[in-house]
Amino acid sequence: MSNIIWKIKTFDEFTVPELYAVLKARINVFVIEQNCPYPDLDDYDQKAVHIWAEEDGEVLANCRIFDKGIKYDETSIGRVLTTEKARGKNLGRQLIKYALETIENRFHTSEVRISAQDYLLKFYSEFGFVDTGKKYLEDDIPHTEMLRK
Repeated sequence: MSNIIWKIKTFDEFTVPELYAVLKARINVFVIEQNCPYPDLDDYDQKAVHIWAEEDGEVLANCRIFDKGIKYDETSIGRVLTTEKARGKNLGRQLIKYALETIENRFHTSEVRISAQDYLLKFYSEFGFVDTGKKYLEDDIPHTEMLRK
């Protein structure tokens, strides 16, 4: 029986242990696992709404969402991850579903722009995201901008 708890918080609502757990998961996936030194602490966390799944204080899936005009003209989702231990349990799908619901409830729009790692294009297309044709390398990883209307 799983004890997974989903949380949705602004930066100011984080407890210190929660913030630590979210940052630890991000560093484990984006820096260590993807072997990519990059500035994860980019001063955008303070402007984001954070969504994550945790079990016994450990973060299993996480993302952050932004209102219009912060990252793009549209709302956006970023720093999407599922930890190695939690993969294959559909937590990523649940996470995106919650992210889109939260955007609609809090920001009153269904328009979302994301920067997707290329291997996830098919995954995001399941949620109505469309390839905009804008492709680029970010930290040596191929990305594509995708838009959901």
